[in-house]
Amino acid sequence: MEKTFAIHTIDELSALAGQIAPHVFPGFLIGLSGDLGSGKTTFAQCLARHLGVTSTVSSPTFTIVKEHLGRLPFYHMDVYRLEGGTYDYSLDEYWFGDGVSVIEWVEYVRPYLPKDLLELDFAVMDDQTRVLTLKGSGPYEPIVEAIGR
Repeated sequence: MEKTFAIHTIDELSALAGQIAPHVFPGFLIGLSGDLGSGKTTFAQCLARHLGVTSTVSSPTFTIVKEHLGRLPFYHMDVYRLEGGTYDYSLDEYWFGDGVSVIEWVEYVRPYLPKDLLELDFAVMDDQTRVLTLKGSGPYEPIVEAIGR
């Protein structure tokens, strides 16, 4: 299942994150892809707020993972630095854990992920507009269906 949305403001991006938030469950996986500056970290910040995270959510580029507390544990990952390298991190402990894993640059760890996850691809159209493609399979498909109604 796949849907596409034009996003013009952070408020619209937050509203999309707010539609996803009620559906999360322990072990929830969200993979984010898109160019640098396309909105991946901003989306993670919006989703975290909707999940009750009160700590500052910033890009974990140099630490790979940052953990936050909210309604569920919130695991924010930036795996950009893993491109072309060997995979020797224990990220699967997060992916199959008790929280929500948001993975920026998901394409770099896709071979290690379960086949079912929620994916958001960010495309920059201009300074104000992003086109988001939301995809989901397995338990994530009904979530995609419910978004935007």
